[in-house]
Amino acid sequence: MGMYLRSTSRTNRDGSTVTYLQLAHNERNPETGHSTAKIIHNFGREDTVDRDALVRLCESIARVCGLQIRDPRAHGPEPVDGALPHEVTLRRTRTLGTVHIVDALWRRLGIKAVLDDLARRHRWSVPYERALFSMVANRLCEPESKLGVWERWLETVHLPDCNDLELHHMYEALDRLHEHSTEIEESVFFETATLLNLDVDLVFFDTTTCSFAIDEVDGDDGLRQRGHSKEGNWKPQVVIALAVTREGLPVRSWVFEGNTSDVTLIDQVRADLRGWKLGRALFVADSGFNSADNRAELARGCGHYVLACRIRSSAELAEVTSRAGRYKEVSDNLRVKEVVVDEGTRQRRYIVCHNEQQALREANHREAVLAELEQILASHPDEDGSATKKWGMELLTSRRFGRYVRKTKTGRLRIDRGAAAEAAKLDGKWVLLTNDDSLSVEDVADAYKSLLIIERCFRSLKSTQIEIRPMYHWLARRIVAHVKVCVLALLIQRVAELAVGKSWRWIRHDLDAVQATEFETETHRFFQVNEVTAEAAAVLRALDIKPPRRVLDVAKIPAEV
Repeated sequence: MGMYLRSTSRTNRDGSTVTYLQLAHNERNPETGHSTAKIIHNFGREDTVDRDALVRLCESIARVCGLQIRDPRAHGPEPVDGALPHEVTLRRTRTLGTVHIVDALWRRLGIKAVLDDLARRHRWSVPYERALFSMVANRLCEPESKLGVWERWLETVHLPDCNDLELHHMYEALDRLHEHSTEIEESVFFETATLLNLDVDLVFFDTTTCSFAIDEVDGDDGLRQRGHSKEGNWKPQVVIALAVTREGLPVRSWVFEGNTSDVTLIDQVRADLRGWKLGRALFVADSGFNSADNRAELARGCGHYVLACRIRSSAELAEVTSRAGRYKEVSDNLRVKEVVVDEGTRQRRYIVCHNEQQALREANHREAVLAELEQILASHPDEDGSATKKWGMELLTSRRFGRYVRKTKTGRLRIDRGAAAEAAKLDGKWVLLTNDDSLSVEDVADAYKSLLIIERCFRSLKSTQIEIRPMYHWLARRIVAHVKVCVLALLIQRVAELAVGKSWRWIRHDLDAVQATEFETETHRFFQVNEVTAEAAAVLRALDIKPPRRVLDVAKIPAEV
């Protein structure tokens, strides 16, 4: 048995601990067969031992063994040529945290399962599921084109099961997604609804536009058509429709030709959602979808809706807003009252909403516009034919001033005080129309207020996070599939935001600190994960996702032939 330095401790009556150092070796008891320590020399208490004598003993033993002993107290720390041992090489570092949770949620929401099932049924030999996952994950990290995902982005993140993807796999995966989008969307939505115990009785619907940086439009059967975009310009575009839950989780998406008007979409949307058997679904949409045909289509099959109304669109709505009645306080900034027009099957139930703070803002804005208009009129000579002058025609057609300008019999321009007074009656008011008699006025108002969540979804899709634009595709099926990829990314984003209680921007900021560094020895290659920060750990706990293992993907380097 070899010798060794042995330490023993003893606790004094006052609670202090004293440690003793001894030189010992183990001997086996011939009777019991057990090994026991035999003390060769006592060095005494550790705090009083002669350290220099121990160093000299170590040096003498080292000389016999052909070793070198370096005392850091005498010679300082040993100089280091590099941060790693010579036999270990650091290759590169890749981000891991964000793609780690995206992959976990991709699996938890059933997206991987439905794609794997399609792969088995259709005998796909290409890993289309991984190709689609990489495109969705990219939208949530650093949005790139499909070429950019394959050529640049995959090299910056730790996704080893995507290493064998080829560029054509990306485009083929988009085609598979387009072919099976209905089945995928339905399966994923109901898996999400079950997992998160969602209320699917309330469906919010709205549209946005997505333009292309091209001059020519597609043929009559193409998606890219010239239309008036939501940003106020006129260019080739597509119309994107989105249905979401109260929590802002996507139910389903559609892509229509760029010149499609909102009032013509309900037929297809209602038919598609009816096929999902959502039960008593309340359809909530803005005034762009409020038409007689749409209301009839939505009501068919006992469908229920809450639609905003354009107050100035009819005499009936003007009468509804002016009808006497007591408002009911719903919240600090919202009062509502119910107005019913006609009876029986022709009955129309309106909810008039009033926001005092919004009314004050609109009144102040109108006063500023009228003051500016007075200055413009005063700066021009009061002469006949002023309405035919260039500045006069610009005022009459102006979106800012036109409604408050009138032309006199002599052709002069004057401020229309009557129009301003009529506008003041509608300050802070909006009108909702519903065919659901079971809803209270508070429920109707709250449902419409929740429609604002879809505006946030569109902002995430188009600018703040997922960046659906620019779109580089020209084939209709791939334009649609690109939108579906972005909506899947929106679903994962919203699930994470709801669980963590932070915006995706801050979630990603916290997770980007988790990285995987690749090391290589003569025989093996592996990745090691850095320490997970407290912020990243909090995100993982909120999502109930385990942190990544410290060492990943240990692989033996093939011997050279």
